[in-house]
This record gives sequence, structure tokens and C-alpha cells, in this order.
Amino acid sequence: MSDQSTVTTASYRELREHLADYLRRAQAGEEIIVTNRGVEVARLGPPTPVRRRLGLLTGEIWTAPDFDETPADIIAAMEGDDEEEVSHR
Repeated sequence: MSDQSTVTTASYRELREHLADYLRRAQAGEEIIVTNRGVEVARLGPPTPVRRRLGLLTGEIWTAPDFDETPADIIAAMEGDDEEEVSHR
């Protein structure tokens, strides 16, 4: 696709009758100008990429100092070393 995007004008009625086609075209990069009785009422085009700013929550979120430490009894249970055996019968 070239740097120049295609712009198409469609009446409200035309858009309503062929919505799926216009949505596909917009997703592909085409801009659709929607008119009602010859007056522009909306523009339909591809979504703009979301730009996320890093660091917005600095100081708002914290992790406990022992977050990555697994208690010994949990490790023993996962390894099958716990003293109590559970019967599933």
C-alpha cells in the first residue's frame, strides 16, 4: 500500500446497506467519509495504534519482598514429601 491512503465518500444509506464491505475497506487503510444529505457526519478508518506511556504507575504498585519465595511446606507438598498421605479411594 502506498503512503497515500484512499478516501471514499459514502452516504449514510450506502454505508448501512454495505457496512461489512466498508468496514473491511477501512480496516485495510481506506478512509470513508460518511455523509447525510450531502453533509459530512463521520469518518471511518483504520484504528489508530495505542501508544502506551511507560512508568504511569510508578510508585503505585509494589511487590512484597518475599514474592518469589515459596514456603518449604508448599515445596514439600508439590514434591510429594509431605508427611500426611491422602487416600483418594
